[in-house]
Amino acid sequence: MDIVKNANGEALEVVLKGRLDTTTAPELEAALELDGITDLVLDFEGLEYISSAGLRVILAAQKKMSAQGKMVIKNVNDTIKEVFEITGFIDILTIE
Repeated sequence: MDIVKNANGEALEVVLKGRLDTTTAPELEAALELDGITDLVLDFEGLEYISSAGLRVILAAQKKMSAQGKMVIKNVNDTIKEVFEITGFIDILTIE
């Protein structure tokens, strides 16, 4: 998985490409330095797959950001959107 971070003050955009699974979830978790961030955007345009390990990282980021700002996920493909719907994440995440 490729992770590209674009920081601008208190805003952080993280662009993901590839598969977010058991192997790559720790990499994303380490990349999500959220101290001082009030606006987090996760761009899933290049994300092909997400596993339960990836969902755990997304949920942890959502919990942290709900306490200190906001988190938006954009460019979600139909496959990942279906995973969010089945798991109930669609109700707790802001998806554009």
